[in-house]
Amino acid sequence: MGMMERAGIRRKNTLACLDSVEQASRGQFFTPLAVAEIMARMPRIPHSGTIKVLDPGAGTGMLSVAMVSYLYQHRPSLKIELTAVENDEKLLGALKDALNDCSSLGVTVRLVSEDYITWALESQERFDIIIENPPYRKLRAGSVHDRKLRNHGIQVPNLYAAFMALGVRQLSVDGQLVVIAPRSWMNGTYYSRFRKDLVGRASFNAIHIFGSRSLVFGDMNVLQESVIVCLTLGKKQSDILLRFSHDPSSRFTERLATVDEVIHSGFIFVPATQNDIDAVACMGQFRHTLDDLGLSVSTGKVVDFRSRDILVDAPDIFSKRLIYSANIINNQVVHPRTTLSKPQWIRCMDDKASKLFCPAGNYVLVKRFSAKEEARRLVSTVWASSEPSAFDNKLNYIHQSNQGLNPMLARGIALWLNSPQVDAYFRVFSGHTQVNATDLRHLKFPSSHALIAVARQNSNPETAFQELVNGNIEAA
Repeated sequence: MGMMERAGIRRKNTLACLDSVEQASRGQFFTPLAVAEIMARMPRIPHSGTIKVLDPGAGTGMLSVAMVSYLYQHRPSLKIELTAVENDEKLLGALKDALNDCSSLGVTVRLVSEDYITWALESQERFDIIIENPPYRKLRAGSVHDRKLRNHGIQVPNLYAAFMALGVRQLSVDGQLVVIAPRSWMNGTYYSRFRKDLVGRASFNAIHIFGSRSLVFGDMNVLQESVIVCLTLGKKQSDILLRFSHDPSSRFTERLATVDEVIHSGFIFVPATQNDIDAVACMGQFRHTLDDLGLSVSTGKVVDFRSRDILVDAPDIFSKRLIYSANIINNQVVHPRTTLSKPQWIRCMDDKASKLFCPAGNYVLVKRFSAKEEARRLVSTVWASSEPSAFDNKLNYIHQSNQGLNPMLARGIALWLNSPQVDAYFRVFSGHTQVNATDLRHLKFPSSHALIAVARQNSNPETAFQELVNGNIEAA
């Protein structure tokens, strides 16, 4: 039995013994063998000399074994020095066995049984390759880790971003970081500082994305769009290798992309397939943002569990309609929705409550949450009301200076957002299940004139975009 097979067995046996609640609290999602093999092949490897490898949050040692196994097979003359950092005592037995396997190949191994964040902030050591599967857990504001990181100029909302930021800082000159993490850091407001810091310090060598959310960590019931990234400290690349496979075990396709195709507008795009390329190219002729159109997008103001005292099950003279994401069915608002087990009216009894309402008018509503597997990531509709109404915070709404829109413009925007082409483009840069207001602010639109013209022609989402692309309606 080879060392990779033994690593797979250790991972399986350890998972069977762990407490799922504690595992979730630590954000532990152990790297499957197939994923580890992909990651180990991504860095550029020298042919001789000494190479220092770091595995932060090493778990059962799967990534350590995969990296050492690959180096031993393809660069036998290299001298390998491996450091694994892990502070979960329940994993140390399996990790020590993994390091013993590595040691048997002549590798110099070291186990650091400390908290990685604390250790990394204090360590002056640098590494040629850092390979990591960091914990997937939010970083609580004001926590010990958050304060330590901020004292070193690192502001991140999640532990995996903290591990990535620290990893880049621990690289030697031209050193490489290979990491698997949720794709959500590539866009949105929460990670804007992190992205700026990362791109300023390192360059992308390769990005591997998966078509399936459920099969990457399939034996752990994880539904998360994951991405593998390989970065080099400092050195700027002219091209970035983009890879796509349905799952870790299936064959992949690849293409070279320019840096400008991948990094622009503060987001990280991954146009890995021809369909992705076509989607980006189609959108290239449109230039207007919502701000250019004089419009704004906001998140619904009602958080239902915080407003229980003013929510009611039936309307009265003081109540107005409350629209939830679940009220949108087939791109239409159904209100009230009898099968929805939530109060669908909200009382306006004082000035505090009145701030939750939008004036009468036409608004474009966009669902904030969707799944990659759904037919549409962008789900939009027009809400037209002759009286004030309120929107739940799982909806975004497009408005004009906090007032309603021209009804034809609202319809045109909804048609645009619901078109298959815009949806395909959105998937290229949105790697999570949320449609953030920030995403919509960055999205490009035709002119107001063109959007109104599409609406007046009674177009549908399947044809509206194509009519603009084909020049049947001016797209200026």
